[in-house]
Amino acid sequence: MSLNATESSVRRQIALILTAWGMPQNLIETTTEVMVETDLMGVDSHGISMLMQYEQKNRDGRLNLQAQPQIEMETPVVARLNAGANLGHPVSVQAMNLAVDKALTMGIGLVTVRNSHHFGAAGYYARMATKRGAIGIVTSTARGIVVVPTRSAKPVLGTNPIAIAAPSGRNSPFVLDMATSTIAAGKLKVYGFQNKPLPDGWVADGEGKSLNDGNVAYDMFLGPKASGYGGLTPIGGTPELSNHKGYGLGLTAQILAGVLTGSNFAPRDRPTEAPDAPENIGHFFMAIDPKMFRAAGEFESELDGIIDFLHATEPSSPEQPVLVPGDPEDAKRALRLKGGIPIPDALAEHIQAVSKRSGVEYVLEPNPT
Repeated sequence: MSLNATESSVRRQIALILTAWGMPQNLIETTTEVMVETDLMGVDSHGISMLMQYEQKNRDGRLNLQAQPQIEMETPVVARLNAGANLGHPVSVQAMNLAVDKALTMGIGLVTVRNSHHFGAAGYYARMATKRGAIGIVTSTARGIVVVPTRSAKPVLGTNPIAIAAPSGRNSPFVLDMATSTIAAGKLKVYGFQNKPLPDGWVADGEGKSLNDGNVAYDMFLGPKASGYGGLTPIGGTPELSNHKGYGLGLTAQILAGVLTGSNFAPRDRPTEAPDAPENIGHFFMAIDPKMFRAAGEFESELDGIIDFLHATEPSSPEQPVLVPGDPEDAKRALRLKGGIPIPDALAEHIQAVSKRSGVEYVLEPNPT
């Protein structure tokens, strides 16, 4: 069972809790917008369900929810921002907008962020660039040590997302948003809430065998009694299915968003950090103006043609037409704007508890349609 909550009530619930925690209003508006849009697009692991983790980080003293993002270095083409140990949503919106500003003037813009925390779904920020006519590229490091490199018994990397978005004309933009693991760590939580078994190949134990219980897997990798063995598989799932490619992509994200920004490398730095230390997650944002390379409108028109061609490609099953990255999220968003955002019973209980501990009203309400 689940509650299909109205978009407005989800927005209000998040804002009430962030307000109770002391986040400034301008940052609340940005954070709430990113989280709600993430839920609307069906990325359930990165929206309102993150409130429990944010609450724990705040109680541990890791978050500085009052911090406003600061520009530490800037040239006409590049910039570096400091999130001030706040949540990553506000600084990431600022960083991508700044990258696009630079791209529309210089052709390309690159902005890095350090001293940040979880920023939600990478695709949200890549998609931002397309709304202003630019190509957006986003990567981030991750806090969780959950991904097992090829041939490893122990997790070393995070899910380290990569997102790339490009503007079209008649069609919705191309938006590739992916973790470099076979699944995002939050999917374990979602499958656990829904009591759904994990497919084979998503998660491996220390001997390389599949785990199928999302709750067991989540506790094993992310819980307080994590075993230190096994984890999420890189894209590909198994060595036989070329998971070394996913491993390489995850390491690439670590280099761009971690090494370049001076942010933490979790498996090396977490064991020696203080319990209340900021997580120092790093983000990477690049924007490219197609008009520097093609006449105005040519890039979008050609991408439209490619998207149309792909949509018209004969599917292997008539019930499942060929899609382009970004299509599933657009379709999900349209459905959820009409029918509401699903809140499983287990998640609703957690949100009620967070609301009570925060001293605010529980306001999630069912969509009437």
